[in-house]
Amino acid sequence: MMKKFSPVRKSFPFVMALALAILLGVASASAKPWSFGIISDTQWTVADDGKNPNSVAVDIINQVNQEFINKGVKFVIAVGDLTDNGSKLALDTRATYLQALYNAGIGFYPLRGNHESSGLAAAEFAQVFPQTQDGVNNQTPYDALVTTPDDVKTNPVPNINSLFNIGFNFSSPSNNLNGLSYAFDFNNARLILLDQFTPADNSTNTIQSQQGWINDMLAGRAAESHAFVFGHKGIITEDHADNLFGSSPAADPAGTDAFITSLQDYDVHYYIGGHDHMHDRTLVSTTDGLWARVTEIVTASDSSKFYAPANPSNDAKYNIPAFGHSRQIPISQDLYQIGYYIVTVDGPRATVDYYGVPSGQVGGSIPTTPTLTGSWQKRETFGYSLNGREFLVAQGKSYTNVRDSFNNTTARILGGINGSTVMDASGRPLVKAVDTGWTSKKSCIASDVFTLWGMASNMGSSKTDVYTLSMTYDPKRVTPVQVKRGLFGLATRNDNGYWSNAVDNSFGGTKKFVLGPWKSSYKLGTYGVDQQTHAAWAVINNAGDFAVAQFNIKDCK
Repeated sequence: MMKKFSPVRKSFPFVMALALAILLGVASASAKPWSFGIISDTQWTVADDGKNPNSVAVDIINQVNQEFINKGVKFVIAVGDLTDNGSKLALDTRATYLQALYNAGIGFYPLRGNHESSGLAAAEFAQVFPQTQDGVNNQTPYDALVTTPDDVKTNPVPNINSLFNIGFNFSSPSNNLNGLSYAFDFNNARLILLDQFTPADNSTNTIQSQQGWINDMLAGRAAESHAFVFGHKGIITEDHADNLFGSSPAADPAGTDAFITSLQDYDVHYYIGGHDHMHDRTLVSTTDGLWARVTEIVTASDSSKFYAPANPSNDAKYNIPAFGHSRQIPISQDLYQIGYYIVTVDGPRATVDYYGVPSGQVGGSIPTTPTLTGSWQKRETFGYSLNGREFLVAQGKSYTNVRDSFNNTTARILGGINGSTVMDASGRPLVKAVDTGWTSKKSCIASDVFTLWGMASNMGSSKTDVYTLSMTYDPKRVTPVQVKRGLFGLATRNDNGYWSNAVDNSFGGTKKFVLGPWKSSYKLGTYGVDQQTHAAWAVINNAGDFAVAQFNIKDCK
């Protein structure tokens, strides 16, 4: 039996609180690092086990919500399939179990999926998630809040008169898509969420018809800001053939190419979706297979349901016959995990941490939720920077093509081989996408800060292949004595945030200092300074942030 809270009229204090919340939200932009979360496909596809009512994976949602609260995200993006049956009651249930986020001041910005594709679902979506139109959160109508006898810890209680605004500059492509497809700004990022399903007026809706608005949203954002684009369905995914543009990756080449080209032209690094119930990261190109491409992130399931990739891949099955070539480069894949994502934006840099817990199921559906709290593992970290570059390194190939400069600092990899032999489930070798980024130097270090992403050897590990990293430095910021004693060199941040010897964070190896240039015979743990070229180098097997600095100076971060 379900019962609902009685509706309560919104009064004058409500309106005043709303106005204040909007003003505070617009004025909240900050240069400090900030983060948002991503949750995907919160369907419960089997019989209610006493914790997952009304086709909604409430037990998973509650546990993931707590992770978002613990990690201090500003808002959460849900990339569709909020429910399994798409009914009014199901959507109300999904909205009800957001209250923990709202009570913590965390915004929630969802998309519909194919399980909420009807006009009726569109109408209810607009009612229970009004924040997608104006950014004012905690407005769930009181008559949409549901209670259930299921064992879901607590039935959430609305935090009345606690409206808050997250984001500003809300926009939609048309009146009938208001709050369905929408864009908004938060600090130094613009987020664009794309709905491809039937609006409440039952009119036709396609991504191609929204392309002009998408272009405007990307072109019109603030200089040196990020853009993240989301949808439910992908561009090329591994289980489902249907995608953002039709029944297969080969459907609507014109629409596909216009979309990918727009993302490339406007420096969008990630298109993020769900639908496929697995973690999968690939580089996807236009149908001509040439310059325009984007990294597609398919997010892990927060559902009872898990899929396996097709073999041969959908790329091979559809794109090669249609266009004569592959359009996809696989980067990473992780199957049968319940997962969530934290995206941290720090100036020009964006870092994605993917967390997962094994579902215990190889394909198919789980009958009940495993314990997630206390079992989360960081499965992968990757990222990019607006001032950096991306380098693709195939298996067995050298990392020495990785080289980048910023201001007066040059960083380059002098040696090291991609030793991975990992294949995805479709039998394709994974390629390393190595990304670089920069932060301007502070007075206590001798170089700009260089960030490396994408070097990890295996899913769930931060260990990399052994490689040699070199960075140039300003010789005016170091004394000869510091150099000769090995107190200065290539550094990375320790657990306290101070700059320590980069080899100290390596896995194994023997620490040894060399005054002079690097040689290919040097083993893991060797580090040195070449005073002739003003470069510090180290043989390491870890990645992250690097700088040239005196080691372990207090208050130098």
